Amino acid sequence: MKKILLFLFIYLFTGMIYAQTIDTTEAVLQIQLDSILVEGNLLYQYEKAAWVSTDLAMGNRTLKKEFGGFFVYKDEDEIKVIILGKKMDNCIAEYIFTDEFNNPTTVKTDKRGLSKREKELIKIREIIINALSDKKYGITIPEGYSPNFILIPIEEGYKMYMIMGTSQNDLIPFGNDYLFFTNKKGEIENWNKFHTRMIPGMTSFDGNKVTEMSHSHIKTTPLITATDICTFMLYAPLYGIEKFSVYSPAIGKYMEYNLEDNKIYLKDR
Repeated sequence: MKKILLFLFIYLFTGMIYAQTIDTTEAVLQIQLDSILVEGNLLYQYEKAAWVSTDLAMGNRTLKKEFGGFFVYKDEDEIKVIILGKKMDNCIAEYIFTDEFNNPTTVKTDKRGLSKREKELIKIREIIINALSDKKYGITIPEGYSPNFILIPIEEGYKMYMIMGTSQNDLIPFGNDYLFFTNKKGEIENWNKFHTRMIPGMTSFDGNKVTEMSHSHIKTTPLITATDICTFMLYAPLYGIEKFSVYSPAIGKYMEYNLEDNKIYLKDR
């Protein structure tokens, strides 16, 4: 089967417009890209752990019957996924991940109450999600997609990413992704919308297998995003796709992410 490169030239924008000047010195850009890569890898760890854990829980007859939801958080060097009971007030299973995210390193199925920290994090997530119904954020969920929320504590409060997931076959769900910054009470103080719409990266085209993808950013979204990296890391292995790139008019270069070596490269092509 003939392999082709599919280019998705779809324009992106941030939800809040900032006056930006980008230092196009390659060394400076690479430092920024390395930071984005670290964040993208962290988002992937949260989401991959959630995928694996919920699959395991749904494969357990008892847990499936009692399943009420789940929550993911980082505890020192571990990513923990707790499966919540029907009333969302207790933990019925816990999956712990460290360096490997295809399988948990530890599985606990003893029922327990939620810790003080778990209660606080779940409450903050609920506060933020409830606030997202405000029309000013312009959030819509296209048919066939579902929002996934990643809550990360920071010194000033919290940041929460919203990225899209899908059970549809043969596509990678780029786009329609947000980042919200809140204070310690979970009140949103700042936010970005990374992409203006869904960008369904098709994994085949006219019967041919896609081996590489690319889309273009406008100047107000000058760099590849952590959400781009996370989404590609999650879905690309399902279709044997190794890399994708983003073209930035702001810097006049492509930023290519390579899955095999988990790096972002600056390229002119």
